[in-house]
Amino acid sequence: MGQIKPLVIGDLTVEKPVIQGGMGVGISLHGLAGAVAVAGGLGIISTAQIGFGEPDFEEKPLRANLRAIKRELDMAREIAPHGAIGFNIMVATRQYKEYVKAAVKAGADIIISGAGLPVSLPEYVKEAEEEAVKEGSRKPEEKGGTKIAPIVSTAKSAGVICRFWDRRYGKAPDLVVIEGPLAGGHLGFSREQLKEYGVDTMDTARTYDRDAYDREIGEILKVVRAYEEKYETRIPVVTAGGIYDHGDVLHQFELGASGVQVATRFVTTVECDAPLCYKEAYIQAKKEDIVITKSPVGMPGRAIVNPFLREAGRGRIAPERCYQCLEMCDPSSTPYCITKALVNAAEGDLDHGLLFCGSNAYRAEKIETVDEVMRELTGGK
Repeated sequence: MGQIKPLVIGDLTVEKPVIQGGMGVGISLHGLAGAVAVAGGLGIISTAQIGFGEPDFEEKPLRANLRAIKRELDMAREIAPHGAIGFNIMVATRQYKEYVKAAVKAGADIIISGAGLPVSLPEYVKEAEEEAVKEGSRKPEEKGGTKIAPIVSTAKSAGVICRFWDRRYGKAPDLVVIEGPLAGGHLGFSREQLKEYGVDTMDTARTYDRDAYDREIGEILKVVRAYEEKYETRIPVVTAGGIYDHGDVLHQFELGASGVQVATRFVTTVECDAPLCYKEAYIQAKKEDIVITKSPVGMPGRAIVNPFLREAGRGRIAPERCYQCLEMCDPSSTPYCITKALVNAAEGDLDHGLLFCGSNAYRAEKIETVDEVMRELTGGK
């Protein structure tokens, strides 16, 4: 059996090896991230349209979002002044560089980045740290304080990122997050790859080929271990996707993971930033309500069937405005505005909202506290 130990990321030690996954829009903000950090885990704030509640968001979404990054982190620090807190920033975000720099300058402990290959992440972090020193908001010895972690789904993508960072920046990741095909929201797989793992059906719980993806995790670990040897440093690997209980956690440790990233399980907690009706939608969902859908940017995504998804399936819902969210989105042809759909859900308008979720959302039965979830995941530790 794998042993539950602290997650050590360079000079950052997380008491319990559980990272709370970043969920946007507005699902994992300061409330959830702060509570997870207090409970001994690594709390993660999603920057995806993080400023949707700001008064100028409609007219100046970028400015509102960058301002909200610092505000959300500051509020999370008030909840957990000694806890580990960071951000999830999608590579596909328009003005990605500005989001990264804002997170670094705000004082993030770590940036976890996926939805694309974060090939330039080390450069952006370094620039931000140097600017912070010049501006006087950070001392020279504090450079290197923000850890960086790519999200990968295959050994191929892990190899691409590690090779690029090695050759361009002379650096290895501080942490690697492996996100599997049972994860929620946008998935790092093509439809064909999902079918190979048996998850492109209405009964993923029965058809998922866990052994096949376990082998892929093993191949990713080999890639990472090679760079550990080269840089003579420990690079912890954390697995994500479909992790819901203590048994799931132990299985990942047996595979060689140093920790787990969990998102869906934290949605139905008291401290989650989502509205109560959003949490209740998870509790009421049945196995057959969880489907793989096509995102407006062409990526497969996992969500709960609701009136909005049914309407979107009948034809295009033309956006009323562009919120400048994703690089790949074309407002003139997108089937619907993903920002509007996710903001609607975060504000409680579920009939017009997109409910992203992980494969286990249907297992939610009640509202719990973050501390209760953390204890269950770690076997009462």
